[in-house]
Amino acid sequence: MDVHKELDTRGLNCPLPILKTKKMLAEMQSGEVLRVVSTDPGSMRDFQAFARQTGNELVEQISAGAEFVHVLKRR
Repeated sequence: MDVHKELDTRGLNCPLPILKTKKMLAEMQSGEVLRVVSTDPGSMRDFQAFARQTGNELVEQISAGAEFVHVLKRR
């Protein structure tokens, strides 16, 4: 899958990763893919709730050590 943009939210805690993601998705076209890297363990459930509430598709979530990767497709 092609990733169109990437967002680094390492070191930021809730709600900043979600707020920055929301802002970046607003600048993207429908169908484009955003990859977000976070170090906030709560981001796993936060991004699931965010996708449900906004209608954006949560394509993938990966936990890699202390980092959490979230891949979203813009609605």
